[in-house]
Amino acid sequence: MIYFDNSATTKPHPEVLESFHKAALNYYANPSSIHQLGGEAEQLLSGARRQAASLLGVHEDEIVFTSGGTEGNNLAIKGIALEHQNRGKHIITSQIEHPSVLETCKSLESMGFEVTYIPVNQYGQVRSKDVEKAIRSDTILISIMQVNSELGTIQPVEEIGEIAKKHPKLFYHVDHVQGLGKLPLNFGKSGIDLCTMSGHKIHGLKGTGILYVKKGTKLHPLFHGGGQERDQRSGTENLAGAVAMVKAMRLIFEEQKNSRHHLENLSRKIKNSLKEDRRVRINSPEDSAPHIVNISVPGYKPEVIIHALGERGIFISTKSACSSKQSDESAVLAACGLHSKYTRSGLRISVSYTNTEDEADMFCSVFKEVLDELNEVMG
Repeated sequence: MIYFDNSATTKPHPEVLESFHKAALNYYANPSSIHQLGGEAEQLLSGARRQAASLLGVHEDEIVFTSGGTEGNNLAIKGIALEHQNRGKHIITSQIEHPSVLETCKSLESMGFEVTYIPVNQYGQVRSKDVEKAIRSDTILISIMQVNSELGTIQPVEEIGEIAKKHPKLFYHVDHVQGLGKLPLNFGKSGIDLCTMSGHKIHGLKGTGILYVKKGTKLHPLFHGGGQERDQRSGTENLAGAVAMVKAMRLIFEEQKNSRHHLENLSRKIKNSLKEDRRVRINSPEDSAPHIVNISVPGYKPEVIIHALGERGIFISTKSACSSKQSDESAVLAACGLHSKYTRSGLRISVSYTNTEDEADMFCSVFKEVLDELNEVMG
Protein backbone atom coordinates (compact mmCIF):
# COMPACT_ATOMS: atom_id res chain seq x y z
CA MET A 1 0.00 0.00 0.00
CA ILE A 2 1.13 3.54 -0.79
CA TYR A 3 -0.55 6.21 1.31
CA PHE A 4 -0.21 9.68 -0.22
CA ASP A 5 -3.09 11.42 1.59
CA ASN A 6 -1.12 12.67 4.57
CA SER A 7 -2.60 16.17 4.46
CA ALA A 8 -5.98 14.64 5.25
CA THR A 9 -4.61 12.61 8.14
CA THR A 10 -1.52 10.61 9.03
CA LYS A 11 -0.91 7.15 10.44
CA PRO A 12 -0.27 7.44 14.20
CA HIS A 13 3.33 6.82 15.19
CA PRO A 14 3.79 3.71 17.38
CA GLU A 15 5.52 5.80 20.07
CA VAL A 16 2.55 8.16 20.13
CA LEU A 17 0.15 5.26 20.63
CA GLU A 18 2.38 3.91 23.39
CA SER A 19 2.42 7.28 25.16
CA PHE A 20 -1.36 7.53 24.95
CA HIS A 21 -1.82 3.99 26.25
CA LYS A 22 0.50 4.47 29.24
CA ALA A 23 -1.07 7.80 30.21
CA ALA A 24 -4.63 6.50 29.81
CA LEU A 25 -3.87 3.34 31.78
CA ASN A 26 -1.84 4.80 34.63
CA TYR A 27 -3.12 8.38 34.94
CA TYR A 28 -6.85 7.95 34.54
CA ALA A 29 -7.84 10.19 37.45
CA ASN A 30 -9.40 13.61 36.81
CA PRO A 31 -6.66 16.27 37.01
CA SER A 32 -9.14 18.46 38.90
CA SER A 33 -9.62 15.91 41.69
CA ILE A 34 -7.91 16.85 44.95
CA HIS A 35 -6.79 13.34 45.95
CA GLN A 36 -3.32 11.96 45.23
CA LEU A 37 -4.25 10.32 41.93
CA GLY A 38 -5.76 13.57 40.73
CA GLY A 39 -2.60 15.38 41.75
CA GLU A 40 -0.46 12.94 39.78
CA ALA A 41 -2.64 13.44 36.70
CA GLU A 42 -2.40 17.21 37.11
CA GLN A 43 1.39 17.00 37.35
CA LEU A 44 1.55 14.96 34.14
CA LEU A 45 -0.68 17.48 32.37
CA SER A 46 1.50 20.35 33.57
CA GLY A 47 4.57 18.49 32.36
CA ALA A 48 3.04 17.98 28.94
CA ARG A 49 2.19 21.67 28.77
CA ARG A 50 5.75 22.66 29.70
CA GLN A 51 7.16 20.31 27.05
CA ALA A 52 4.83 21.68 24.37
CA ALA A 53 5.84 25.22 25.27
CA SER A 54 9.52 24.31 25.17
CA LEU A 55 9.18 22.70 21.74
CA LEU A 56 7.41 25.79 20.38
CA GLY A 57 9.61 28.32 22.18
CA VAL A 58 6.72 29.91 24.08
CA HIS A 59 5.53 30.18 27.70
CA GLU A 60 3.57 27.29 29.18
CA ASP A 61 0.69 29.62 30.03
CA GLU A 62 0.29 30.23 26.29
CA ILE A 63 -0.60 26.60 25.55
CA VAL A 64 -4.26 25.56 25.34
CA PHE A 65 -4.90 21.89 24.60
CA THR A 66 -7.79 21.42 22.16
CA SER A 67 -9.43 18.68 20.09
CA GLY A 68 -7.68 19.75 16.89
CA GLY A 69 -7.66 22.25 14.05
CA THR A 70 -11.37 22.92 13.72
CA GLU A 71 -11.85 23.69 17.38
CA GLY A 72 -8.65 25.71 17.51
CA ASN A 73 -9.69 27.89 14.57
CA ASN A 74 -13.18 28.35 15.98
CA LEU A 75 -11.87 29.25 19.43
CA ALA A 76 -9.34 31.71 18.03
CA ILE A 77 -11.71 33.51 15.65
CA LYS A 78 -14.96 33.45 17.60
CA GLY A 79 -13.07 33.96 20.83
CA ILE A 80 -11.51 37.20 19.61
CA ALA A 81 -14.63 38.40 17.81
CA LEU A 82 -16.99 37.95 20.73
CA GLU A 83 -14.57 39.20 23.36
CA HIS A 84 -13.47 42.33 21.51
CA GLN A 85 -16.50 43.33 19.47
CA ASN A 86 -16.67 46.60 21.39
CA ARG A 87 -13.46 47.58 19.56
CA GLY A 88 -14.90 46.75 16.16
CA LYS A 89 -16.52 44.04 14.10
CA HIS A 90 -14.21 43.78 11.10
CA ILE A 91 -12.23 40.62 10.32
CA ILE A 92 -9.71 39.96 7.54
CA THR A 93 -9.02 36.52 6.08
CA SER A 94 -8.32 35.05 2.64
CA GLN A 95 -10.54 33.40 0.06
CA ILE A 96 -8.77 30.05 0.36
CA GLU A 97 -8.73 29.33 4.07
CA HIS A 98 -9.72 25.98 5.54
CA PRO A 99 -13.51 25.48 5.86
CA SER A 100 -13.21 25.75 9.65
CA VAL A 101 -12.06 29.34 9.15
CA LEU A 102 -14.35 30.31 6.28
CA GLU A 103 -17.48 28.82 7.86
CA THR A 104 -16.63 30.41 11.19
CA CYS A 105 -16.33 33.79 9.50
CA LYS A 106 -19.66 33.25 7.75
CA SER A 107 -21.32 32.47 11.07
CA LEU A 108 -19.95 35.71 12.49
CA GLU A 109 -21.27 37.63 9.49
CA SER A 110 -24.75 36.43 10.44
CA MET A 111 -24.11 37.98 13.86
CA GLY A 112 -23.31 41.40 12.45
CA PHE A 113 -19.58 41.13 11.84
CA GLU A 114 -18.03 42.20 8.54
CA VAL A 115 -15.41 40.03 6.87
CA THR A 116 -12.99 40.99 4.08
CA TYR A 117 -11.88 37.98 2.05
CA ILE A 118 -8.51 38.82 0.48
CA PRO A 119 -8.06 37.45 -3.08
CA VAL A 120 -5.04 35.36 -4.06
CA ASN A 121 -2.81 35.19 -7.13
CA GLN A 122 -2.68 32.30 -9.61
CA TYR A 123 -0.62 30.26 -7.17
CA GLY A 124 -2.96 30.80 -4.25
CA GLN A 125 -0.80 33.32 -2.44
CA VAL A 126 -2.04 36.34 -0.53
CA ARG A 127 -0.20 39.61 -1.07
CA SER A 128 0.74 41.19 2.24
CA LYS A 129 0.08 44.67 0.84
CA ASP A 130 -3.52 43.63 0.12
CA VAL A 131 -3.90 42.66 3.75
CA GLU A 132 -2.43 46.00 4.83
CA LYS A 133 -4.83 47.91 2.58
CA ALA A 134 -7.79 46.04 4.05
CA ILE A 135 -7.04 47.07 7.64
CA ARG A 136 -9.54 49.58 9.04
CA SER A 137 -9.97 51.35 12.33
CA ASP A 138 -12.54 48.73 13.36
CA THR A 139 -10.45 45.69 12.34
CA ILE A 140 -10.00 43.33 15.28
CA LEU A 141 -8.58 40.19 13.67
CA ILE A 142 -6.47 38.95 10.75
CA SER A 143 -6.60 35.18 10.15
CA ILE A 144 -4.29 33.65 7.53
CA MET A 145 -3.11 30.05 7.14
CA GLN A 146 0.61 29.39 6.84
CA VAL A 147 0.29 26.59 4.26
CA ASN A 148 -2.69 26.03 2.01
CA SER A 149 -3.94 22.49 2.47
CA GLU A 150 -4.73 21.91 -1.22
CA LEU A 151 -1.95 23.65 -3.13
CA GLY A 152 0.78 23.72 -0.53
CA THR A 153 1.19 27.45 -1.16
CA ILE A 154 3.18 29.15 1.60
CA GLN A 155 1.68 32.43 2.73
CA PRO A 156 3.84 35.42 3.82
CA VAL A 157 2.74 35.07 7.45
CA GLU A 158 5.87 36.75 8.82
CA GLU A 159 5.38 39.79 6.55
CA ILE A 160 1.75 40.01 7.58
CA GLY A 161 2.87 39.72 11.20
CA GLU A 162 5.08 42.77 10.77
CA ILE A 163 2.07 44.64 9.43
CA ALA A 164 -0.08 43.46 12.33
CA LYS A 165 2.48 44.76 14.82
CA LYS A 166 1.79 48.29 13.58
CA HIS A 167 -1.83 47.94 14.71
CA PRO A 168 -1.77 46.99 18.40
CA LYS A 169 -5.56 46.98 18.68
CA LEU A 170 -5.98 44.04 16.30
CA PHE A 171 -5.06 40.38 16.78
CA TYR A 172 -3.29 38.06 14.36
CA HIS A 173 -4.19 34.38 13.99
CA VAL A 174 -2.29 31.80 11.93
CA ASP A 175 -3.61 28.36 11.01
CA HIS A 176 -0.42 26.30 11.34
CA VAL A 177 -2.10 22.91 10.87
CA GLN A 178 -0.43 22.06 7.54
CA GLY A 179 2.87 23.74 8.33
CA LEU A 180 3.57 22.15 11.70
CA GLY A 181 6.58 19.86 11.44
CA LYS A 182 7.30 20.91 7.85
CA LEU A 183 8.05 24.64 8.02
CA PRO A 184 9.53 26.71 10.83
CA LEU A 185 7.48 29.38 12.59
CA ASN A 186 9.01 31.76 15.11
CA PHE A 187 6.28 32.67 17.56
CA GLY A 188 8.38 35.23 19.40
CA LYS A 189 9.23 37.40 16.40
CA SER A 190 6.30 36.76 14.05
CA GLY A 191 3.71 39.06 15.61
CA ILE A 192 1.34 36.09 15.97
CA ASP A 193 -1.20 36.26 18.80
CA LEU A 194 -2.97 32.95 18.15
CA CYS A 195 -1.86 29.82 16.32
CA THR A 196 -3.72 26.58 15.59
CA MET A 197 -2.08 23.13 15.52
CA SER A 198 -3.47 19.63 15.10
CA GLY A 199 -2.16 16.25 16.23
CA HIS A 200 -3.47 13.94 13.54
CA LYS A 201 -1.60 15.82 10.79
CA ILE A 202 1.76 14.97 12.39
CA HIS A 203 1.33 11.24 13.11
CA GLY A 204 -0.48 12.02 16.33
CA LEU A 205 -4.05 11.17 17.26
CA LYS A 206 -7.35 12.55 16.02
CA GLY A 207 -9.03 14.66 18.66
CA THR A 208 -5.80 16.29 19.85
CA GLY A 209 -4.42 19.74 19.19
CA ILE A 210 -3.02 22.96 20.58
CA LEU A 211 -4.02 26.58 20.32
CA TYR A 212 -1.21 29.00 21.10
CA VAL A 213 -2.63 32.07 22.82
CA LYS A 214 -0.11 34.84 23.39
CA LYS A 215 0.02 36.25 26.90
CA GLY A 216 -2.38 39.12 27.30
CA THR A 217 -4.72 37.85 24.58
CA LYS A 218 -8.20 37.43 26.01
CA LEU A 219 -10.73 35.09 24.40
CA HIS A 220 -14.44 34.56 24.87
CA PRO A 221 -14.61 30.79 25.51
CA LEU A 222 -16.66 28.46 23.33
CA PHE A 223 -17.25 26.15 26.31
CA HIS A 224 -18.34 27.23 29.75
CA GLY A 225 -18.12 24.96 32.76
CA GLY A 226 -15.34 23.99 35.14
CA GLY A 227 -12.85 26.61 33.97
CA GLN A 228 -10.16 24.23 32.75
CA GLU A 229 -7.32 25.50 30.54
CA ARG A 230 -7.37 28.83 32.44
CA ASP A 231 -11.06 29.41 31.68
CA GLN A 232 -10.39 29.24 27.92
CA ARG A 233 -11.61 25.67 27.36
CA SER A 234 -13.80 24.12 30.03
CA GLY A 235 -14.18 20.37 30.19
CA THR A 236 -12.25 17.54 31.79
CA GLU A 237 -8.85 17.51 30.13
CA ASN A 238 -7.92 14.83 27.63
CA LEU A 239 -4.74 14.04 29.54
CA ALA A 240 -3.66 11.05 27.47
CA GLY A 241 -4.40 13.01 24.31
CA ALA A 242 -2.25 15.93 25.49
CA VAL A 243 0.64 13.57 26.25
CA ALA A 244 0.25 11.98 22.82
CA MET A 245 0.15 15.40 21.14
CA VAL A 246 3.43 16.43 22.74
CA LYS A 247 5.07 13.12 21.81
CA ALA A 248 3.96 13.60 18.19
CA MET A 249 5.36 17.13 18.19
CA ARG A 250 8.69 15.98 19.56
CA LEU A 251 9.00 13.27 16.90
CA ILE A 252 7.91 15.47 13.98
CA PHE A 253 10.31 18.25 14.98
CA GLU A 254 13.15 15.74 14.96
CA GLU A 255 12.09 14.71 11.46
CA GLN A 256 11.84 18.34 10.37
CA LYS A 257 15.36 18.99 11.64
CA ASN A 258 16.95 15.90 10.14
CA SER A 259 14.86 14.97 7.11
CA ARG A 260 13.14 18.01 5.58
CA HIS A 261 15.16 17.42 2.41
CA HIS A 262 13.50 14.00 2.17
CA LEU A 263 10.07 15.60 1.72
CA GLU A 264 11.52 18.00 -0.84
CA ASN A 265 13.04 15.11 -2.78
CA LEU A 266 9.75 13.19 -2.80
CA SER A 267 7.68 16.12 -4.04
CA ARG A 268 10.30 17.10 -6.59
CA LYS A 269 10.43 13.57 -7.94
CA ILE A 270 6.64 13.48 -8.27
CA LYS A 271 6.44 16.92 -9.90
CA ASN A 272 9.24 16.23 -12.36
CA SER A 273 7.73 12.93 -13.41
CA LEU A 274 4.15 14.13 -13.80
CA LYS A 275 5.01 17.35 -15.62
CA GLU A 276 6.41 15.20 -18.44
CA ASP A 277 2.87 13.94 -19.08
CA ARG A 278 1.03 16.46 -21.27
CA ARG A 279 -2.27 15.36 -19.75
CA VAL A 280 -1.22 16.66 -16.35
CA ARG A 281 -1.04 20.25 -15.09
CA ILE A 282 0.99 20.97 -11.94
CA ASN A 283 -0.96 23.49 -9.89
CA SER A 284 1.33 23.80 -6.87
CA PRO A 285 3.95 26.55 -7.14
CA GLU A 286 7.62 25.60 -7.34
CA ASP A 287 8.29 27.02 -3.87
CA SER A 288 5.33 25.29 -2.21
CA ALA A 289 5.47 23.40 1.07
CA PRO A 290 7.56 20.23 0.65
CA HIS A 291 4.77 17.73 1.31
CA ILE A 292 1.92 18.77 -1.04
CA VAL A 293 1.64 18.41 -4.82
CA ASN A 294 -1.59 19.53 -6.46
CA ILE A 295 -2.32 18.59 -10.07
CA SER A 296 -5.19 18.68 -12.54
CA VAL A 297 -5.95 16.14 -15.25
CA PRO A 298 -8.59 17.76 -17.53
CA GLY A 299 -11.04 15.36 -19.10
CA TYR A 300 -10.75 12.78 -16.33
CA LYS A 301 -13.05 12.70 -13.32
CA PRO A 302 -10.96 12.92 -10.14
CA GLU A 303 -13.03 10.30 -8.32
CA VAL A 304 -12.52 7.82 -11.16
CA ILE A 305 -8.75 8.26 -10.98
CA ILE A 306 -8.81 8.00 -7.18
CA HIS A 307 -10.83 4.79 -7.25
CA ALA A 308 -8.63 3.29 -9.96
CA LEU A 309 -5.53 4.07 -7.92
CA GLY A 310 -7.21 2.73 -4.79
CA GLU A 311 -7.81 -0.60 -6.49
CA ARG A 312 -4.03 -0.77 -6.94
CA GLY A 313 -3.36 0.09 -3.29
CA ILE A 314 -2.45 3.73 -3.86
CA PHE A 315 -4.36 6.45 -2.01
CA ILE A 316 -4.51 10.14 -2.85
CA SER A 317 -7.32 12.71 -2.59
CA THR A 318 -8.99 15.59 -4.35
CA LYS A 319 -8.98 18.52 -1.98
CA SER A 320 -9.28 19.29 1.73
CA ALA A 321 -10.86 16.28 3.43
CA CYS A 322 -13.32 18.64 5.09
CA SER A 323 -14.72 19.68 1.70
CA SER A 324 -13.91 16.72 -0.57
CA LYS A 325 -17.44 15.34 -0.57
CA GLN A 326 -19.05 18.62 -1.52
CA SER A 327 -18.95 20.52 -4.84
CA ASP A 328 -17.03 18.97 -7.73
CA GLU A 329 -15.16 22.24 -8.12
CA SER A 330 -12.21 23.16 -5.95
CA ALA A 331 -12.94 26.57 -4.44
CA VAL A 332 -9.22 27.04 -3.89
CA LEU A 333 -8.30 26.46 -7.55
CA ALA A 334 -11.24 28.64 -8.62
CA ALA A 335 -9.96 31.46 -6.39
CA CYS A 336 -6.63 31.17 -8.23
CA GLY A 337 -8.47 32.05 -11.45
CA LEU A 338 -7.95 28.68 -13.11
CA HIS A 339 -10.26 27.47 -15.89
CA SER A 340 -13.09 25.17 -14.83
CA LYS A 341 -11.43 22.24 -16.65
CA TYR A 342 -8.68 22.50 -14.03
CA THR A 343 -10.78 23.41 -11.00
CA ARG A 344 -12.99 20.36 -11.56
CA SER A 345 -10.17 17.90 -12.12
CA GLY A 346 -7.87 18.69 -9.22
CA LEU A 347 -6.00 15.98 -7.31
CA ARG A 348 -3.81 16.28 -4.21
CA ILE A 349 -0.79 14.10 -3.47
CA SER A 350 0.54 14.62 0.05
CA VAL A 351 3.57 12.82 1.42
CA SER A 352 5.10 12.36 4.84
CA TYR A 353 8.52 11.59 6.28
CA THR A 354 7.55 7.90 6.38
CA ASN A 355 7.09 7.68 2.60
CA THR A 356 9.96 6.48 0.41
CA GLU A 357 11.41 7.40 -2.97
CA ASP A 358 10.50 3.92 -4.22
CA GLU A 359 6.88 4.69 -3.36
CA ALA A 360 7.10 7.96 -5.27
CA ASP A 361 8.51 6.14 -8.31
CA MET A 362 5.81 3.46 -8.09
CA PHE A 363 3.07 6.07 -7.78
CA CYS A 364 4.23 7.97 -10.86
CA SER A 365 4.44 4.79 -12.90
CA VAL A 366 1.03 3.50 -11.85
CA PHE A 367 -0.55 6.93 -12.25
CA LYS A 368 0.44 7.06 -15.92
CA GLU A 369 -0.80 3.48 -16.41
CA VAL A 370 -4.17 4.43 -14.92
CA LEU A 371 -4.49 7.41 -17.27
CA ASP A 372 -3.60 5.21 -20.24
CA GLU A 373 -6.21 2.63 -19.26
CA LEU A 374 -8.88 5.28 -18.69
CA ASN A 375 -7.99 6.85 -22.02
CA GLU A 376 -8.62 3.53 -23.76
CA VAL A 377 -11.97 3.11 -22.01
CA MET A 378 -13.00 6.64 -22.97
CA GLY A 379 -12.08 5.83 -26.55
